[in-house]
Amino acid sequence: MLRKATKFSVEELYGFNKKPKVNRGNSGKTEKNDSKKDAKEKEESALASQILEAARRLMERRRLEIYLKECDVTMEHSSMPYRLSVSFSGTWVTFGSQISNEMAESVMTVAYDSGVNLFDTAEVYASGRAETTLGNILKKKTWRRSSYVVTTKIYWGGQAETERGLSRKHIIEGLRGSLSRLQLDYVDIVFANRSDINAPMEEIVRAMTFVIDQGMAMYWGTSRWNAVEIMEAYSIARQFNLVPPVCEQAEYHYFQRDKVELHLPELYHKIGVGAMTWSPLACGLLTGKYNEGVPESSRAAMKGYAWLKERLYSDEGKKQLTKIKELHLLADRLNCTAAQLAIAWCLRSEGVSSVLLGVSNTEQLLENLGSIRVLAQLTPPLIAEMDALLGNKPRSAKKEARS
Repeated sequence: MLRKATKFSVEELYGFNKKPKVNRGNSGKTEKNDSKKDAKEKEESALASQILEAARRLMERRRLEIYLKECDVTMEHSSMPYRLSVSFSGTWVTFGSQISNEMAESVMTVAYDSGVNLFDTAEVYASGRAETTLGNILKKKTWRRSSYVVTTKIYWGGQAETERGLSRKHIIEGLRGSLSRLQLDYVDIVFANRSDINAPMEEIVRAMTFVIDQGMAMYWGTSRWNAVEIMEAYSIARQFNLVPPVCEQAEYHYFQRDKVELHLPELYHKIGVGAMTWSPLACGLLTGKYNEGVPESSRAAMKGYAWLKERLYSDEGKKQLTKIKELHLLADRLNCTAAQLAIAWCLRSEGVSSVLLGVSNTEQLLENLGSIRVLAQLTPPLIAEMDALLGNKPRSAKKEARS
């Protein structure tokens, strides 16, 4: 958190305490000792260099403060450009397909009134209907555009070969289509919804820079890219004076940890790329709803989610369900729900700027928002207990080599 500006003394501002010595001797008298004169000149020259260096640092500090203030950044560790709530309403599956428009509006209203200020969607969600639903609600609510953040993702836009991928053509046309459905002049962040081996990286970065320069988006990010791909995009942006990605959307939960805990922190420290994570409840698996089978109203019972049902009945899925039952007992000890514990666990990870939530009613949303109060209870001993229970804490090869 940035501190408010305070008054500094001259010594504190310029980074030195020693004041320059003033020659109080009679003018016109020559120095008898040349060596003393040389020493004094060196001392004054060194002091002048200190002043100039301190002034340069001060200017850099002021420029940074002005920039951060303009971007409204208050987060301590992330390069994410907005003051974001830690939990968000995701529109994957739910908006435009799984819930009614009336319930979608209720969910968004409760979310916004609770301090949630980011709504994430994609051109592929419900074949574009999720964006349409979100746009209709935003237009109806007449909230100030500056008070919330909208993000969308581009890759799968239609059936034609030219309507998918990360070519310059589809990035520009796909985003225009999203803006039309959202009824917005711009989105705050446009994400590349996966990497594209058929599109040169320079073409992708140049296209993303173009839509930003045209005012169609404020920033761009990546989703489901690996660290090498993100670093390549960043390097190309720096080489050609283009806009680099600001964050990565990655899957993150109890049973999906390596990328967010091992690979992204390195990028986060080196180039400032933040992490926006999704699926904190592993498609509902971590809530315990599948402990006794697959309910008819659950996502695993929906058309197109046979893969989820197969995962539940696999040997690995059965082992995970056993661990989930033990985690439920831990949640009971903390006087919270299993969902709240799982979301808080995601939020505690270094570099995670936000967690995307997909909810189907207001009760789920309010329950999930309660994870913020659980975060303070996740002490190091408790995290160690959870790691021991899960048995899958990622280990850095570099650290193991040193040890």
